[in-house]
Amino acid sequence: MKILVLNCGSSSIKYKLYEMDNETELASGLAERIGSEVAGFRYKNLAGADKKETLPIHNHADGIKIILQYLTDPVDGVIKNVSEITACGHRIVHGGEKFSSSVKITQEVIDEVKRCIPLAPLHNPPNLTGVLACQDIMKETPQIAVFDTAYHQTIPNYAFMYALPSDLYKQDRVRRYGFHGTSHRFVALECSKMLGKAIETLKIIACHLGNGSSIAAINQGKSIDTTMGFTPLEGIMMGTRSGTIDPAIVLFLMREKHLTMDQVDNLLNKQSGFLGVSNISNDLRDITKAAKEGNELASLSLEMCSYQLKKFIGSYIAAMNGVDAIVFTGGVGENTEEIRESSMSHMEYFGIQLDHQKNLTDMKKSRIISTDTSPVKIMVIFTNEEIMIARDTLTILQQS
Repeated sequence: MKILVLNCGSSSIKYKLYEMDNETELASGLAERIGSEVAGFRYKNLAGADKKETLPIHNHADGIKIILQYLTDPVDGVIKNVSEITACGHRIVHGGEKFSSSVKITQEVIDEVKRCIPLAPLHNPPNLTGVLACQDIMKETPQIAVFDTAYHQTIPNYAFMYALPSDLYKQDRVRRYGFHGTSHRFVALECSKMLGKAIETLKIIACHLGNGSSIAAINQGKSIDTTMGFTPLEGIMMGTRSGTIDPAIVLFLMREKHLTMDQVDNLLNKQSGFLGVSNISNDLRDITKAAKEGNELASLSLEMCSYQLKKFIGSYIAAMNGVDAIVFTGGVGENTEEIRESSMSHMEYFGIQLDHQKNLTDMKKSRIISTDTSPVKIMVIFTNEEIMIARDTLTILQQS
C-alpha cells in the first residue's frame, strides 16, 4: 500500500511517497517558489536519483501534476501509474476544536478547515489548496487530513483558557490550541520505544526547536500543556518570532511608536526572536558561530533561549509532578549541541544530568544523552512528521 504525504505551504509543496508494508520511503522532494516562472523542483528516490529542475509552476495543481509525473517517470519513477497511490495524507495546520484526530476529507471537513482560516491565515489556505488540487487531479483517491492542533485537544480547560472575558472563547474561539502536534506525538512514541516503557507510564517534556519552536508536556501519552497558544507566536523565542511578551508592549508600540497593526504583526513574527536580538540571523548556525567569535548579542540570544527553555521545562515538571524524559527534536533541537548543553546544565536538583560527551557524539542519530545514572533521561530524537501522517492515513483507510 502506497501513501503520498503532502505538506503544502503558500508557495511550496513538500512531498514523500511511502510503501507502508515496511514503511519504506520510496521518493521525496520539494516544489518551491510556486507561482513563478522559475520555480524550483527537487525529486529523490530510493535508488539514489536526485533530480533538480527550474521550471514554471503556476499553482499548486501544476506542482502536484509535476510530482506525479516524476513519481511515474519510466526511468526514475517508483510507480508505474498514479492509481498505485492508495491515498494522500495532508498536513493541515489548524483544525480548531472540531478535530481531535485525523479524518478522511469530506466537504464537511473542508468547510471546517475554511472556518479555521481566521485562526491560521498563513497556513490553512495553502493547506486547503493542496487538498482541492489533489481532489481535482486524483478524483478516486481518498484524501486524509492530519491536523497539527489535534494532539493538543487533550489539554484541560484550565490550561487552554486565557484569563480574558469568557465570551471571547465562546463566541470567537480564543483559547490555547498548540501546534507541532504531529511532531510531539511522534517523538513521544519514539521515546517510549527507546526506553522500553509503555507510554502510559511516562511523563515526557518534548522540545521541538526550529525556526518555529514549541515545548509540550506529555503525561501518559496525552498532551496536557504546550507553549504555543492561540497562534504559533506564543511561547519560547524562535527564529524570527518573539515568543511570549508582555501584551502591553503591543499597545506601547502602536501608541508611542505609531506602528500600525500590520507593522506590529510583522515586527513580532518576522523581525524578532534570534534575528531581532542578535541583529545577525535567524539561523542558529550563524548565531553560534558569531557567539564563538565573541559577538555579545549573539551570545545573549543563546543565553535567553536556554533560560526560557529551563523556565518552561521547570513549569512542566511542576504541572506533571515529575518528568521521566526530556526530548530534543526539530532542526535546532537535533543539531545544536550548544542549546542542549546550556539548557540542561545546572538542572541536577530535578535529577537532570547531561553527559557532555554523549551530547557531542553520534550526531546523526536518535540517542540518549544523559548520564547512565541520571534519574531523568535526556534524549535527542529525530522527528518524522511525514511518517506519522502516513501512519494516520493508513489507519483511517483500514477503519473505513
